[in-house]
Amino acid sequence: MATGAGDNRTAIIYIAAMISRVCRWIAWPLLLAIIFVTVSPIGLRPVTPAPADLERFVAYAALGGVFCLGYPKHRLLALVSLVALAGALEALQHLVPTRHGRISDAAVKALGAATGILVAQRLATFCPSLFGRDV
Repeated sequence: MATGAGDNRTAIIYIAAMISRVCRWIAWPLLLAIIFVTVSPIGLRPVTPAPADLERFVAYAALGGVFCLGYPKHRLLALVSLVALAGALEALQHLVPTRHGRISDAAVKALGAATGILVAQRLATFCPSLFGRDV
């Protein structure tokens, strides 16, 4: 039995909605985790063998990507918000005795967020039926 074009369209809409929902469910806990790791005492910060700037960049790139895919109609808002968040969290680190905020760290985070959003935007451009709309 052959499936019609309507069935395929319905399936694509369903998959697009699920991708958006999953990205939203990932974005908010990831945001909370980044906030916690950034403003908690240094002893609570996870340690990996990667350089700290790479960790920052990747974390914000992932955050930017999932917010972009989760809220495709609000990509510019996501970019502006994540850049502002990076700066605000670096400033808040001055309130924690074992931490120090730096402009260079905020810049790496902002660049990561912008890169994540750009990559997600490109993905949406290549496959607009799955990533191009807010469903």
